[in-house]
Amino acid sequence: MTDRTRSILLLGRRDHAEAMRVAAGLTIFGHRVRLVMMGAPVADTAENAAQYELLELADIVPQTTVAGQELELLDASALAEAMCEADVVMSL
Repeated sequence: MTDRTRSILLLGRRDHAEAMRVAAGLTIFGHRVRLVMMGAPVADTAENAAQYELLELADIVPQTTVAGQELELLDASALAEAMCEADVVMSL
């Protein structure tokens, strides 16, 4: 039987709560998931807080390309490297 687990880079571009939900769900299949929030700062909402708890349970530490947040900041070079290293890149 072949190993079907993948290294997945998920780009949360429009709906950060949905991106967090999808990222956590992908770990159920054993995939290694890296989540990068993009486009705008992650809003401080109850829905995002609840989804962040899912990320903690799934051992996913989100990163961002938007300065001024508490998340680890990725510059363009680090984002490009992450995209090259991933088996699959998804954008939500």
